[in-house]
Amino acid sequence: MDASDGKVIEVTNPATNEFIDTVPNSSLDDVDMAVKEAIIGQKVWAKVPIHERGKILMKFNELVKSHRDELAKLLSDETGKPITEAYGEIDNVDIGVPAFVEKAKHEYGHLIPRGSEKGNERTIQYTVQEPLGVVAAIIPFNFPSDLFCQKVPSALMMGNAVIVKPSTYNPLTLTKYVELLIEAGVPYGVIEVLHGDGKTVGQGLAAHKGVALVSLTGSTAAGMETMGTCSKNLTHVMLELGGNDALIIHKDADMDLAVEETVWGRLYNTGQVCCASKRFLVHNSVKDEFIRRMIEKIQSLKIGMPSDPDTKIGCLINENAAIRVEEQVKQTVSQGANIVYGGRRNGAFFEPTILDNVTKDMDVAKDMEIFGPVISVIGYDDIDDAIAIANQSSFGLCGGIITNDMPLAMNVSEKMECGGFIVNGASFFRSFEMPFGGWKHSGIGNEGVSSTLKEMSRTKTVILKNIIK
Repeated sequence: MDASDGKVIEVTNPATNEFIDTVPNSSLDDVDMAVKEAIIGQKVWAKVPIHERGKILMKFNELVKSHRDELAKLLSDETGKPITEAYGEIDNVDIGVPAFVEKAKHEYGHLIPRGSEKGNERTIQYTVQEPLGVVAAIIPFNFPSDLFCQKVPSALMMGNAVIVKPSTYNPLTLTKYVELLIEAGVPYGVIEVLHGDGKTVGQGLAAHKGVALVSLTGSTAAGMETMGTCSKNLTHVMLELGGNDALIIHKDADMDLAVEETVWGRLYNTGQVCCASKRFLVHNSVKDEFIRRMIEKIQSLKIGMPSDPDTKIGCLINENAAIRVEEQVKQTVSQGANIVYGGRRNGAFFEPTILDNVTKDMDVAKDMEIFGPVISVIGYDDIDDAIAIANQSSFGLCGGIITNDMPLAMNVSEKMECGGFIVNGASFFRSFEMPFGGWKHSGIGNEGVSSTLKEMSRTKTVILKNIIK
């Protein structure tokens, strides 16, 4: 449907500034209408057997595969993501959807045996998972397909209706996904998409009494605002928020691996990754070698148009995002750091940048999250100092270490204050199976096949009182 007031949002290609399409700019009236229709649809969907829900979602999975080329091009064009990365993200649907379908079929309840507690010798108790109702899935621009697959299939398999709220910057791929879900057989009102800014649509969904859960991936500021709004109705929240992950490169690190993981863990998606390694704590004995090797590696990477299959690094989501990265780099330099490579912006493109001589008292070493291809290098001599610098951030999404000393690595893993820790890898690691979530200001709740289905449902205990004679 068009927006109630007829307003639209124009979607453009950030690499070329070419117009792609428009989507409705939804109003609060549209939010209210969508929630009311979802409430009706959810009652119908909850009666559909789990195996039938799974069959519909697997048909959606096949439809995505049949539209693979179209979807990858659309995702690349509207996001500025290199086309090879776009294909990878579209292909992940075939991992996420079947996993949630199968897990939901085997999400068994718990049985409390009779007599386990005095006085209950004749009583049986067991649990079942029931739908929450209407789930609002607020999805950011950086990995729209992956995060759609984390939130939407899991919610649908547990009998909920879902309202998808994509980013205004790149909403077209997710709009197509919703169309394909409807084509696959999801009933009217059970899956909907609302477009618009976070202040109106996102907070409108969070404030609506008909919404049972808001699952949001975004900035910490957006998460805090959403949590405050949801608290007024005791609405459930799942929040996957910002990060300023630390990667420790110890004195005995495999430098080939360190360089490879830095490229993967910091420059993928042009650095626009919540769980990217952003603070590189490098032992002073190998710091110069690490920087030299990184410069050589970056020089071999092609920066270009996202549509070019040879491009390794594309542009940011828009020019404003690139300007923000530019300002943060200048701020860090003003505090005493040095640009040893990169640092230049051209429209929405910002070249990979290495900052040396970053110290623990600088903003970037604490809570300033640079959402772009910037490698901030902090030297250290003592591993306990590195851990202290890593933990001084109010963020706690992920972390990692590269070392050949496994006892040391395990010791660091226990001391790091974060929700995920990678040994001999960058913090950019998120399988569909793992419970992914941050500590501190990096979020509340966990997403993943092993945990989301419980988050997307509520537990009911059925008591068969004195059923046994």
